Amino acid sequence: MTYDPYQPPPPRPDAPPPYRPDAAFRHGPGAHHPDASPPYAAYPWQPPLPPQAPPSGRATVPPAPLGHHSDLRILRSAYRWQRRVATLTALGYFTLFLILSAYAPSFMTGTVTDGLPRGLLLALGQVPVTWLAIALYEGTARRRVDPLAALIRKQAELDAKRGAAR
Repeated sequence: MTYDPYQPPPPRPDAPPPYRPDAAFRHGPGAHHPDASPPYAAYPWQPPLPPQAPPSGRATVPPAPLGHHSDLRILRSAYRWQRRVATLTALGYFTLFLILSAYAPSFMTGTVTDGLPRGLLLALGQVPVTWLAIALYEGTARRRVDPLAALIRKQAELDAKRGAAR
């Protein structure tokens, strides 16, 4: 008999029967379907699978989590307000300085005292304005954002503890 690479090899007498996808359904309950996810973690870095609870006769509704979507919405808006105040403080002053430099050169070259032009004084004023923007950012964080984030974090911890107790 000659070898033909385009023909499948003859079956061995000790080989298992060929695989048929519909055969998994014929082996009774608990048989694993080949297209379903495996009953084990597919990757070693995945957390272990939670134990499967035996099915009961009635459906159970899990309790609603303590944290609400409105809390996250309020936190996002407070953080957005914080960013806008700090950004508009620093960028607003710098934009004002650029506009005065471009469209009011006589104002910028005028002197405040002997030898100190207004343009240089306004340019040096950028440093305290940047400090002011940082102070506003920190202040709004302490007043608005941090307490909301702490509240949401506490509620999430309570949800996790309540979920672990079940």
